[in-house]
Amino acid sequence: MYINCHTHFSFKYGTLSPEELILECIENGIHKIALTDIHSTAAYIEVFRYLKNEYAHYPLKVIPGIEFRKQEQLIYIGMARNNQGFEELNAFLSYHNRNDFPLQSRPRFTDNVAVIYLMHTAPENLRTNEFIGIKPEELNRLRYQHHKFQKEKLLALAPVTFKNKTGFNMHRLLRAIQQNQLLSRLDKKFQAQPNEFMQPKEMLQQHYQGFEFMLKQSDKLIEECHFEIQFGQSKNKRSLLGSAIEDWHYFESEARKGFKNRYGKQNAVLTERFEREMEIIRQKDFTAYYLITYDMIQFAQRKGFPHVGRGSGANSMIAYCLGITNVDPIDLDLYFERFLNPSRTSPPDFDIDFSWQHRDAVIQYMFDKHNAHHTCLLGTHTTMKYRMMLREIAKVFGMPKSEIDKLSENPNYGKKDDYLRKVLHYTQHMVAKEFPANISIHAGGLLITEQPIYAFTATEMPPKGFPVSHFDMYSAEDIGIYKYDILSQRGLGHIQDTIKIVEENQGKKIDPRKIHTKILEKDPAIKNLIKNGNTMGCFYVESPAMRMLLAKLECEDYLTLVAASSIIRPGVSQSGMMKTYIERHHSNGNYESIHPIMDKLMKETYGVMVYQEDVIRVAHHFGGLTLSEADILRRGMSGKYRSRKEFEKVENQYFKNCREKGYDEKVIQRVWFEISSFSGFSFAKGHSASFAVESYESLYLKAHYPIEFMVGVINNFGGFYKTEFYIHEARKAGAEIVTPCINKSHYLTRIEGKRIYLGFIHIKDLERKVAERIVIERENHGSFKSIEDFKVRIPIKKEQLFILIKIGAFNSFNKPNKHLLWKAYSLYLKKKEKNNINLFEEEPVNYSLPKMETTALEKSFNELMILGYPTCNPYILINSQIKPDTYATELRNKINKKVHLIGYMVTIKRTSTKNKESMYFGTFHDSYENTFDTVHFPKISEEYPFRGKGFYSLVGKVVLDYNYPMLEVEYMEKQGWLNPDYL
Repeated sequence: MYINCHTHFSFKYGTLSPEELILECIENGIHKIALTDIHSTAAYIEVFRYLKNEYAHYPLKVIPGIEFRKQEQLIYIGMARNNQGFEELNAFLSYHNRNDFPLQSRPRFTDNVAVIYLMHTAPENLRTNEFIGIKPEELNRLRYQHHKFQKEKLLALAPVTFKNKTGFNMHRLLRAIQQNQLLSRLDKKFQAQPNEFMQPKEMLQQHYQGFEFMLKQSDKLIEECHFEIQFGQSKNKRSLLGSAIEDWHYFESEARKGFKNRYGKQNAVLTERFEREMEIIRQKDFTAYYLITYDMIQFAQRKGFPHVGRGSGANSMIAYCLGITNVDPIDLDLYFERFLNPSRTSPPDFDIDFSWQHRDAVIQYMFDKHNAHHTCLLGTHTTMKYRMMLREIAKVFGMPKSEIDKLSENPNYGKKDDYLRKVLHYTQHMVAKEFPANISIHAGGLLITEQPIYAFTATEMPPKGFPVSHFDMYSAEDIGIYKYDILSQRGLGHIQDTIKIVEENQGKKIDPRKIHTKILEKDPAIKNLIKNGNTMGCFYVESPAMRMLLAKLECEDYLTLVAASSIIRPGVSQSGMMKTYIERHHSNGNYESIHPIMDKLMKETYGVMVYQEDVIRVAHHFGGLTLSEADILRRGMSGKYRSRKEFEKVENQYFKNCREKGYDEKVIQRVWFEISSFSGFSFAKGHSASFAVESYESLYLKAHYPIEFMVGVINNFGGFYKTEFYIHEARKAGAEIVTPCINKSHYLTRIEGKRIYLGFIHIKDLERKVAERIVIERENHGSFKSIEDFKVRIPIKKEQLFILIKIGAFNSFNKPNKHLLWKAYSLYLKKKEKNNINLFEEEPVNYSLPKMETTALEKSFNELMILGYPTCNPYILINSQIKPDTYATELRNKINKKVHLIGYMVTIKRTSTKNKESMYFGTFHDSYENTFDTVHFPKISEEYPFRGKGFYSLVGKVVLDYNYPMLEVEYMEKQGWLNPDYL
């Protein structure tokens, strides 16, 4: 009936969610629609899933299609007459996205696709699969032109875009945001008609009075279409080598070789576990999934790319034997049923981390190996969060930027003004609707399908250069497409780079990746770093929250670090279980147990649920759920599953079983609270263990090669802190920091002995081509001898040369910067042409410049302006006569006392209280560059807000939280910089 329905996956156009579209059909008694989002097939799986589950009682036939537009105007609609037609439509759109070709005005589809044109764009001689859609408002015009068209080709075209007038208003806001236009000036050609909402069949018949045949023909077209979607059945590539038999023989051979290499002499326990895993993998037909992952790892090893295998698959002995992971599941007693059990339908999760420098090469290999038409990256849908939505809506309402900034920083600012209240109202309403803004790229998901990928989705081509699916991971899993996670991180990069830097700088060949973790955890230097939270730069353990946690736990061993890696995640930390774990960790076994079964299940973590598999353990052994039900519960910890009927059914079964077992109601509720608190944010133990191994490798390098390590961290970027603080950490470790130098520096930072030469990359306004030219010219033709020599050899703009002089890049010439600036200026002066007639001989004038040395203060300000930070102690730049009465190292001696500190802000983190109020945690350096941490409760945060980078005067009470001192701030005021020009 309705052949042009939109959801909110017509990005910044439609306002109905897939479920709302179905509800509109039910409310209006509509039983046939075509789902035709604009250049998108993101919605169809969600629609069909709802029809299979929640709304199975309602007979609604949905046919997928795509609305094609050029310059924001509809040119035709493609409707899939069958699954082959859907594949054609997806391939067609993907082709144009991939090659950035404009859409043809008349595409050539097979009869598997019905093409519907508008009345004014339709070609004269229609093919058998081509039709013309007539909108209600076009009927009068048709009365005078009906002789031009074949009656049997005319269809009723009543688009559906929103629910009602409110939906139309939201649609207009979305269109104004998309067009970057004031709402009052939004051109009507860029927005839908106000009548694009669903109506009962009787109302449509009134609109098409005299033309009812069009409604019948639209109905008939949908009726003739046949589209099927299969849920749950795997669509992944079925074989690596070409057949299941070949795959199995190769897989078994490689796994047995790996078993021998990893474990050497066999014993009955190890052999039984190995054979059990192999049998379940064979039964569940996961062989190809393992082999494709194994093949990827083999490629990486051939290329010398280090990797970390984690996720629930890290619990697998077979994965360990194949070298996919490097954590022994037997040694760590990893829960087998978390990653694999006979009830599980999806393959185990392998999260494979590569260095950010190598990941794209691995992804390219996967596309080349498995056919680009069967492979794509996994998409995700970004939504506009409150602050972004507020700014966008305020902008289209015409508010000046200064007012938008005030409203964004303080929503209370708008509560007294009717106009501003209107902006806030629309913002809250739009955010609550969770409109997807666009298709983005999942952090690491890669899809490889047996059929061409277009059988399931169209693809986008983002700047990254790999095609991306329209649907997200939840929809992919619904129809049985299970992702391979190929992720990148900076930790692997800085470990590999540090190993090379140590060899180049000290001539030592080291590799902590070849030292067993059991040896690393006994290293006194590493123990000292962990116990004191001195972990800046170290993978996964450097954030203020993690440093605090390690200090509170007085962590000294691998298993505690493994637990800490999961405890720090939001699911555990925000539920209060982190606090419980710390208390029990220090209790020497004297704590009040929730229930003996909990203590037995999680003996290692004092009866506290810390890992993902703990959900399965507790649900299965305590709650009496089957392993299949327990896995649904685990998956339900991610919010998108939590509203589904299958999750609610399992939740009810948990309470029913527990009450039948006779547990106390308070215990049942408490355990359920702990289960539900995980919210998809916890780690599997194998995942945490893999991270902890990498953390130990980082810690080893920091403990024994701190200066080289910091250079590795600086060159890989992406750490928790800004580069400035890694530079300061290197200086504290004994390094001499040299600003970029034309005769010593490379594009990235390098080291000679204990002298670190910052790379040209750190100069904010220096063009990359200039920096690279300097390095190439120096390597090819030797060092620069003078500023004149540099100017001759390097084509450079005056402003770029001035930047280099001010930052000290010519310091090796032992001339003051101000002299060099005068000299540089003279090099750009145009020489006057000589006059042919000289009546008098003029003697050359020799100008002498006064002594103009650059002071330490000027040098620091130049660094601040050009690099963004000083390379020395920043307190040289503070403009304050206020003196603190306490320093960071003295806090432990002043517990419960009121103190005053001056702090240079390192980082802050905002969080929300249970009452949804904002509070902050801060990290600062004192004038001795020692770190201290602060907590700012909501009232203080509002009264004394952070005002950007710089120095702060902080007054408050010192509190001791599990042997970790913090400042509970009561008063805060920002202090100025000495130079009034820098604010």
